[in-house]
Amino acid sequence: MSFDQEIETLIRARYPILYVVTSEEARLQSLLVEVAQRRQKKIFEWSYTTGVVPAGTSIQSQKHRNAATKDPLMALDQVLEQVEPAVFVFKDFHPFLARNNFAVIRKLKEIALNLKNSYKTVVLVSPMMEIPPELEKEITVLNFPLPGYQELSDLLAKIIQDVKDFRNIRIDIDEEGRERLLRAAMGLTLGEAENVFAKIIVKDGGLSGNDVHEVFAEKQQIIRKSGLLEYYSASETFSQVGGLAILKDWLQKRSVAFTEEARTFGLPAPKGILMLGVQGCGKSLCAKAVSSLWQLPLLRFDMGRMFNSLVGSSEENVRRAIAVAESVAPAILWVDEIDKAFAGSQVSGSTDGGTTARVFGTFLTWLSEKTSSVFVAATANDISNLPPELMRKGRLDEIFFVDLPADDERQEIFSIHLGKRGRETAQFDLDKLAAAAADFSGAEIEQAIISALYDAFYAGEDITTAHVLEAVKQTVPLSKTMDEQINRLRAWAQGRARNASVMIQYREPTRRMEL
Repeated sequence: MSFDQEIETLIRARYPILYVVTSEEARLQSLLVEVAQRRQKKIFEWSYTTGVVPAGTSIQSQKHRNAATKDPLMALDQVLEQVEPAVFVFKDFHPFLARNNFAVIRKLKEIALNLKNSYKTVVLVSPMMEIPPELEKEITVLNFPLPGYQELSDLLAKIIQDVKDFRNIRIDIDEEGRERLLRAAMGLTLGEAENVFAKIIVKDGGLSGNDVHEVFAEKQQIIRKSGLLEYYSASETFSQVGGLAILKDWLQKRSVAFTEEARTFGLPAPKGILMLGVQGCGKSLCAKAVSSLWQLPLLRFDMGRMFNSLVGSSEENVRRAIAVAESVAPAILWVDEIDKAFAGSQVSGSTDGGTTARVFGTFLTWLSEKTSSVFVAATANDISNLPPELMRKGRLDEIFFVDLPADDERQEIFSIHLGKRGRETAQFDLDKLAAAAADFSGAEIEQAIISALYDAFYAGEDITTAHVLEAVKQTVPLSKTMDEQINRLRAWAQGRARNASVMIQYREPTRRMEL
């Protein structure tokens, strides 16, 4: 049942008081006007500035203001006095439902009993839910969903129709670009979408399917206001990621999974992946690159922001962060080093009063039950800290093991980092460099190139293969200092995780070339 059908059913069933949680007053009121017209009912609205007036009355219209009913008790009296069937929309009524407003609470309770035998309905509209215990049994709560694809499509069509006759405005948008723009706008309110489309037209002098970055900027505002998630402007692409062919292919195939065509085909939105493996091998880089590949906003979930000293506050922060992520969906939720975030959840009862365990439980439940298009990209380095509940199929789509790069992958990584620093890779012996850097991670290869650049600059020379080889020789890789841990990680991943590269999943450390 759609929201339109549900609220009309409740009105027809004479539910006395409905509480709709939304910040889109105008959109909800338009819907209620349509319902009232179908049911042949009058519709009134109330706010603290106008009192009870016919719905749709302009705020500038002095003659329609009802000063006497600005007081909530007087307004509720008018509900009782109304004889004909009607719907009363009370906007931002939640401040009057605080525990000290016992008169308003009592009045609402009496109204609830009275309206059950009438054709009148009170609809409380507020961006937050504030229900006193006295009214819990009398009020029915509804969450007004954000506009869907069709509503945003209708809005975009209307805007294009309004501006198409202006000579200085260019409309260059095909079906593919239109879908890309609308998909990016999913998660915005109708007002926010209208604002951002208008901003694009004013700023760029037109509208095209390549303007999704402006839509992401609007979503960035929503994230900033929450204070719980960090909006990450990802500039990284998979052209900057060396190796990991299987992981790249898996992500590439799911780049079209958020389209309407995919929904029609029967494809669900992908849930997420866990990238497990050796430090510095590109797990976090992949999480950033998938944002560019899928053209979706990247939100960083920082567990440190979630924890609060007050009992129950940490769990509530997680729920709020999840709600914010869902409100801007489709989006990517990046949980970096999830093993550290939930370390100790199994002994949480004896260390922090069970807070970590409850926070972890809240997150796990959401992973299992979520229906929104929020893709979770989680990374981990240490499997010993990972709770087994996270590994269950259904919570995430796949677990990938990211090992140290193989020989051809190291060549690709050298090529990428030399190219990023303006050097022609043809001038370097990549075969020799890759062999010298056996068992180096991608991060260690990058640092070796940076070190070689410092040496060459100090010597007044341009960087050469010899400079890089010397920097590699001076580097002790993580694979040597943490050999036992890495081998234990590989042994665990054998048969439990999918390999992110085409190389052999379990191998002994390679002896480095003597220089």
